[in-house]
Amino acid sequence: MGDCTVFAFYGDMGVGKTTLIKAICKELGVEETVTSPTFAIVNEYSLPCGAPVYHFDCYRVEKLEELFDLGFEEYVYNNALCFIEWPELVEPLLPEGTVNVTIRERDDASRLVEINRETPGNQTGCQGNGRKITRN
Repeated sequence: MGDCTVFAFYGDMGVGKTTLIKAICKELGVEETVTSPTFAIVNEYSLPCGAPVYHFDCYRVEKLEELFDLGFEEYVYNNALCFIEWPELVEPLLPEGTVNVTIRERDDASRLVEINRETPGNQTGCQGNGRKITRN
């Protein structure tokens, strides 16, 4: 993950955004149960070192004002890990260097995961380059 902290997960309903976030959290050592915060909008988990991980689900968010009321910008600009599902509405609020993770279902039901770490101006926003990962 390098120095990247904000990850925006794109993909159709049921493609596996939450499943991928669960797997990442497990790899990072999160012990809490990771679930989609569809109604709460944000869930907080803890890394073994005590640092927070914030998991957003913006599917039911209708207006940016709802996120302002929640303090969204404080979450994404505090250098904590943030995983954001359904980020389309909040794109104007995302910091430069946000990692875009796009998941697509292929014809054989496997998934194609594309990771794009580009920022405006085609400058790398954090360590590493964009890459595609395929898994059957």
